[in-house]
Amino acid sequence: MDVRVKFLGAAESVTGSRYLVDAGDFRFLFDCGLFQGLKDLRLRNWEEFPVDPTTIQCVVLSHAHIDHIGYLPKLVKEGFDGPIYCTHPTADLAELMLLDSAKLQEEEAEFAEKKGYSKHEHPKPLYTVEDANAVFPLLKSYGYGERIRIHDKVEIIYHDAGHLLGSAITEVFITGDSQTKKLVFSGDIGRETSAMLHPPTAITEADVLFVESTYGNKENPYDDPTDDFTRIANETFDRGGVLLIPAFAVGRTQGILYYLRQLMKEDKIMDVPVYVDSPMAISATYLFFKHPKFLKKEFNLHEFVKEAETNMLVFVRSNEHSKTLNEIKKNAIIISSSGMLTGGRILHHLYHRLKRAQDTVLLAGFQAEGTRGRRLLDGEKTIKIFGEDVLVKCKLEYISSMSGHADKGELFRWLKNFKDSPKITFTTHGEGTDLHAYAKNIRETFGWNVTVPKYLESFEVFQGI
Repeated sequence: MDVRVKFLGAAESVTGSRYLVDAGDFRFLFDCGLFQGLKDLRLRNWEEFPVDPTTIQCVVLSHAHIDHIGYLPKLVKEGFDGPIYCTHPTADLAELMLLDSAKLQEEEAEFAEKKGYSKHEHPKPLYTVEDANAVFPLLKSYGYGERIRIHDKVEIIYHDAGHLLGSAITEVFITGDSQTKKLVFSGDIGRETSAMLHPPTAITEADVLFVESTYGNKENPYDDPTDDFTRIANETFDRGGVLLIPAFAVGRTQGILYYLRQLMKEDKIMDVPVYVDSPMAISATYLFFKHPKFLKKEFNLHEFVKEAETNMLVFVRSNEHSKTLNEIKKNAIIISSSGMLTGGRILHHLYHRLKRAQDTVLLAGFQAEGTRGRRLLDGEKTIKIFGEDVLVKCKLEYISSMSGHADKGELFRWLKNFKDSPKITFTTHGEGTDLHAYAKNIRETFGWNVTVPKYLESFEVFQGI
């Protein structure tokens, strides 16, 4: 049996995670993500899929972020109908994430047509809510450590990646006529010091390794973010402003709430209303309570509900309620998604808050190239929202320690767990010169055979096993 891998995404980019594995007569896709960020990347979502989706027999998912699962509705719409393997929390989160993604795309297409800023007379969404609903019957979920047979010659085992609720490092065992080989997909590796999630599982053996590279060439030492939150919140309230925090609905929002709750209890920041303006973030918070075994400590939803009754935490569910937040002039915190400012209710808040010198926009994590978040970080003075250039007058803050990705030191400590050199290591999910510097550093540190794959490049990783 020969085994080939084709890189359909996350090759010299940090989004669009899709790896096609051909193992003899069995073809599966590892991850099925959307491209985000730069327009040239986003346009790939609209291109014909590089292989016929009907020839793919199953999909294996690492975790539920949109750049890893967001293309599933389109794949199913185009004919894929096989099983989709994932962990239990990933299955639950996928429903939230994909329905939200579909709804946002429908709304954006409708808004673009209404405002006339699309080049298409009748702009269409990439997929609809109906398309997303077609994905869920195909999901098959498992726990960590279970050996899952996805073909008579292929098995997988999920291990905790510590990146997101239910995120997984995946071992793939392929048995040929004479031997068994193992692929390891790191997925997104989490931090060693997460407040709620376990550190990433050590893996000791791999014949072929696919390792993420998001912070592979950057040191991002963990600093307790409470001091930064305290300073930023207090300075904002002293100016008579509102603190706006764009945050990923799943994981990041819950982590921010955890820290804000502690600071208010300790009287380090003013006890002001905290508005969670993301239906998906609200639903995701309940999932953290549903899956306590996947957390370092049980997420105390009861305490959140109690605090909601005292007005510290306000769940904003309707669009009408969301719009009223624009009238708040001071002493409030608004958390909304998406975290990279690519869509969602955060855009309406951003449209109003960027213009106000009293307000603060706090970016709490990695911002991919081409996103509004990255442009803000790069110091651009105007940001285009709904077809209009909005002047940036607010205070901009950034906290890197909230990132869910391991930094350079943590990634290399994870790599050191391998007893022997993989036959080949592919560095994925990275961009620019940092990606190539990371690959070079792995070669020099461990003496490994490291390749930086290009988009649509294909490799024969095993021959005649």
